[in-house]
Amino acid sequence: MPIEMPRGLPFSVDTWSSSSSSSKRHHFLTHAHKDHSSNIASHFSSSSSPIYSTLLTKTLLLQQFPQLDASLFLDIEVGQSLIIDDPSGAFTVTAFDANHCPGAVMFLFEGKFGNILHTGDCRFTTECLLNLPHKYVGKKGKEPRCPLDCVFLDCTFGNFSRAMPTKPSAVQQVLNCIWKHPDATRVYLICDILGQEEIPVNVCQIFGGKIYVDKAKNPECFKNLALIAPEILCEDPSSRFHLSDGSPGLYERARAKLVEAKATLQPEPLIIRPSAQWYACEEGFSDIENAKKKRTSEAVKDQFGVWHVCYSMHSSREELEWALQLLSPRWVVSTTPSCRAMELNYVKKHCFKSKAALNNSVLKLLDMTVETSDNVEALVKSVSCFPVLEGIPQPCVQTKSPVKHCTEAKAPEELPLPGKRLPVTLFGRARLGLQDITFSQGSNILPVNALSEEVSSDAPQEFLDNVENDEVKCDRSLERKEDSHPVKKYQWERSQEREEDSYLVKEYKQSEVQEDTRFHKSASYSDTRSSGLSESVRKLYRSMNIPVPQPLPSLVSLINSNKRFKR
Repeated sequence: MPIEMPRGLPFSVDTWSSSSSSSKRHHFLTHAHKDHSSNIASHFSSSSSPIYSTLLTKTLLLQQFPQLDASLFLDIEVGQSLIIDDPSGAFTVTAFDANHCPGAVMFLFEGKFGNILHTGDCRFTTECLLNLPHKYVGKKGKEPRCPLDCVFLDCTFGNFSRAMPTKPSAVQQVLNCIWKHPDATRVYLICDILGQEEIPVNVCQIFGGKIYVDKAKNPECFKNLALIAPEILCEDPSSRFHLSDGSPGLYERARAKLVEAKATLQPEPLIIRPSAQWYACEEGFSDIENAKKKRTSEAVKDQFGVWHVCYSMHSSREELEWALQLLSPRWVVSTTPSCRAMELNYVKKHCFKSKAALNNSVLKLLDMTVETSDNVEALVKSVSCFPVLEGIPQPCVQTKSPVKHCTEAKAPEELPLPGKRLPVTLFGRARLGLQDITFSQGSNILPVNALSEEVSSDAPQEFLDNVENDEVKCDRSLERKEDSHPVKKYQWERSQEREEDSYLVKEYKQSEVQEDTRFHKSASYSDTRSSGLSESVRKLYRSMNIPVPQPLPSLVSLINSNKRFKR
């Protein structure tokens, strides 16, 4: 559940309690998932304060809550900045892509209260960070020119230590799994959640069959897809591809379908669940099942016959660490689950410095007290959550000097921190909060081992130059050594000489999977040679002595080859 914003701020983000509705003059909605709009219909009327969101989020929300007054909403789109007048002083808010679900954004607030980034639910990518103002992103070997005072951070998978495949790679895993089961006359895709639309869209494009959604059993999913990708839907239950829900009882339903197929001598149906939850939860599973979860590079079949793909709309731990290294915020607040930001190594190393100089105005704003100590580990262990306003316990983290407008401030008096630790849960309302996806139609899908991402070419070269040496080494030994700092080493290669405002393409070494994943700036895959890959990607494969992957055959080619074989 999203947390209440501090009482010193004139706005709320994703919270709709009675106290928030009455005390906040401006309300912001990051996306349309239900756990971020809970109670929104109960506390707002046409006379209420405005709600700022993207047009798509507004449209999706009005489908869920038709009783809401559409005039309440004010549109703010990705890349757009608004200056909002308020009795306490005008402030600016800018929306940035959150890479979570259709219409999802992060909000950057700038005003007398400082500079605050609220990520909502997000999955950080290179593009997400490059789109932020350059002054808030670190240069080579230095902190940002004007560090963010506070980041309200999505830490849903802050404990997920393994590397997660990118969303395009996870989509490819789903496609590969279907290719490997040509005899399955029925394919069930367990992806009815807002933000997973890219999967059925690509399945429809690659295999040519439309997706059946039971309008009576899953009306919300049907409405969302009818709005976002109506061209993929059909109402014919004989379709090969069915979109199903992952509600409780999934495994019982899956087992029943497999037993039914066996009893009627029908081909075994293929059931695919693209989600990171199965990979993140280890309690209640056997050692064999938990060992399978370490393989995130391909679909994995569980004991119930369900194939799992690690598809996530939230950042993994390593992605959060990487983003924080570049942003170097002075404060970090975990939005959900409670207190998880304090478990991140960036926070332990940079946000609990001895005799930290903290700005009294920021402390007052966040309603926090701080104790400084030379023993960082002891201090981190003693800290749990700090009471941030509205009477609700909130997870806040004290950090380096939160300087307004990039000026230094004096240290406050040393005060003790509360020691009571609140319970930490992994997902909260995980099924409603979900994961992430940047929805794009018509995208080309490559084989799993040909991972590349395009990087914007109009961003400053200094930014990525900075990351070349701004790293700390990480390996498996840090799991056995608490005082190690598990941050990945990021290496960047120059892909093309450009003006000062061009970017480098990074080579990001992932020690967990013991292989290099490189991000290359390349031309469209559609205009390449027979391999379907650009020249730079093919050179990468040759340099690693790996055969250049060939594209998957079309259905027509497979059918013709099968006929020739029979003859």
